[in-house]
Amino acid sequence: MSIIRLKELKEMSEQKLEEKIAEIKKELMKARTQVSSKQNPDKIGKIKELKKVIARIKTILRLRGGM
Repeated sequence: MSIIRLKELKEMSEQKLEEKIAEIKKELMKARTQVSSKQNPDKIGKIKELKKVIARIKTILRLRGGM
């Protein structure tokens, strides 16, 4: 997953944002299991970025009154 910019997120519909959260959560779970099984230690930074993107999306939804 590439870095998602705030501008791109603001342009998405609420339905798209909900789908994006689900997609990112799956990716986050996958990255966490890889780190815990010590397969790929460079995923730690990715986990941090994924969590930030989820927070951004939730903030946008809350501002719109969607959540």
